[in-house]
Amino acid sequence: MFRIRQSYREDVDQILDVARHLDTVNLPADRDHLERLVARSEASFTEAVPPVDREYVFVLEDLARQRIIGTSMILAQHGTRRAPHIYFRVENDERYSYTLDRYFVHRTLRIGYNYDGPTEIGGLILLPEYRGNPEALGKLLSYVRFLFIRMHRSVFRDRVLSELMPPLEPDGTSILWEHLGRHFTGLSYQEADLLSKDNKEFIHALFPDDPIHCELLPTAVQEVIGQVGPETRGVEKILRRIGFEYAGQIDPFDGGPHFTARTDDITLVRDARQVRLRTVDDADGGRPWAILAVEHRGQRPGFRAVSARVIALDDGAVGVTADVRARLIAEGDDPVWMVTA
Repeated sequence: MFRIRQSYREDVDQILDVARHLDTVNLPADRDHLERLVARSEASFTEAVPPVDREYVFVLEDLARQRIIGTSMILAQHGTRRAPHIYFRVENDERYSYTLDRYFVHRTLRIGYNYDGPTEIGGLILLPEYRGNPEALGKLLSYVRFLFIRMHRSVFRDRVLSELMPPLEPDGTSILWEHLGRHFTGLSYQEADLLSKDNKEFIHALFPDDPIHCELLPTAVQEVIGQVGPETRGVEKILRRIGFEYAGQIDPFDGGPHFTARTDDITLVRDARQVRLRTVDDADGGRPWAILAVEHRGQRPGFRAVSARVIALDDGAVGVTADVRARLIAEGDDPVWMVTA
C-alpha cells in the first residue's frame, strides 16, 4: 500500500536516505540543505511564504513498512532577479565563404539568464527496489506534481521546466564540466556542484558571454551535450507523452537537456478535475488508472494522493474501493481531484 503526501521536518532523515541514491542539485544528499528545503516546503504548503519563493517536496510512503521510498518536487518559480535561471542556449552559427565555396554550420553554446523564470519540476527519486512495481510508482511520483499544479494553478507560472540528467562518468562527474566549466572557474565538478546548491553567482561572473564553439571540444564531450542519461530516459518518455519538448537549452554544469511545456497544454494539468467518490467492491486492472488527491490544511498530512483503478458511475461520481478511500483519508462527499493517465 502506497501513498504520496507533503513532507514534514521529521522526514529529513528518510529523505536524506532517498537523496543519496541520486544527489541532485534540487535534492542534494546534504542534511543542512535538506533541513532548510523541507522547512521551506512546509511553509509553502501552508502559504506562509510568497508564491515566488515556494518549493514543494512530496514523499512517497510504503505504508506497510512505514518508510519513505521516493520524492518529487515543484519549484514555483525557477529564475528571479535575486537568483536567475542559468543555462546554455544550444545554437547554430552558419558560415559561408564565397572564395572557397565552403559552407559550415557550427554548433555553439551561449550562456543565458532568465530573471522571470518558469515553474520547475525536479527531485524525482524512487528507491531502486521499488522500480518496476506494478503500481507504477515512478509515474505516480512524477504525475502527482501536475495534479497539484492544477489544484493551485494561480501559484504557478505559464511554463514548466524539467532539467534531465545527462550521461555522467562512472565517478559521477561531468565530462562537459571538466573540459569547459573547470577552465572558467578553477573548480572541480564536485566543488562547483556543492557551491551551486545555494549560489550560482560565480557562473554569471566567470563564464564568457560570447558563444563557445562546440567543435573545439573533444568528440566525446560534444556527444553528451543535450543527451539524456540512461537513468532518466524513462522520465524523458513520460514528459514527451504529456506535452514537453526539448527547449534547445542545457545545464551549464553537466550538459543535461532542458524540457519545457506551456502549463495549460500539459495533458495532466488540462484534464484534471474535481469528482465525488463512491465506494465499490472491486475495480479490476482493466479499469482506467488515475491519481486522486485531497487537501485539508487542518489535517496532517494536509495534502495526500494515491493511484487507483477507477470506475465511472452513472450519477457522475467515481467508484473506488474502500482501501483507496482509507489511504486517501477521503470521507463523505469531500471534494477530490482526479486525473487519469
